[in-house]
Amino acid sequence: MPRMPMNEIDLIIQNAALRDELEPYYDDSLCAVDLEQMSTQSENQYLASLLAWERAPVLPISQWFDPELTMAPMDQLDDETLHSQLHQVIGRLYEKNIVLECTGHLSDRQLYGLIMRDILPSQEKRLGLTDAMLRWQCLDPIQDEESWLRFYATADERAEWVQQTELRLPPRERLPFPRRMPQDG
Repeated sequence: MPRMPMNEIDLIIQNAALRDELEPYYDDSLCAVDLEQMSTQSENQYLASLLAWERAPVLPISQWFDPELTMAPMDQLDDETLHSQLHQVIGRLYEKNIVLECTGHLSDRQLYGLIMRDILPSQEKRLGLTDAMLRWQCLDPIQDEESWLRFYATADERAEWVQQTELRLPPRERLPFPRRMPQDG
């Protein structure tokens, strides 16, 4: 019998330990992926992410920070101060692997308000994994379909929308408030 490299033995031992720890949480998510097609190392990463998800506390995003992340009321800030504080908060969110998407249709004040009103109080699982990103879509393509079509939908998505709805397509427009956002990858 050929001898397995020590690294592979360690991976198999880690795999068994992860499976034991996941046993109380066993459900369909373990069956959702064909583990047979993965390397042991990839399987271990997948199992570790499932375990992190199961054990993660659910907290308001503002409490992911120490001290808790708070924002000054908008009506107390002039435009320049608000712009500066907005980008500081966006950077702080990114440090916790929170990526804001579809922000260019919102003014600084609108985005600041959305973060303060919707994002910071949102109860989310805090995974603590360095490669796990929480993507916050700052536009609901169903509730604000027109903005999605004008600013974010691809040519294919726009064509599909026309085919499905048979409605007149709004013109594509440039984002009124383009901003550089931190991005993963």
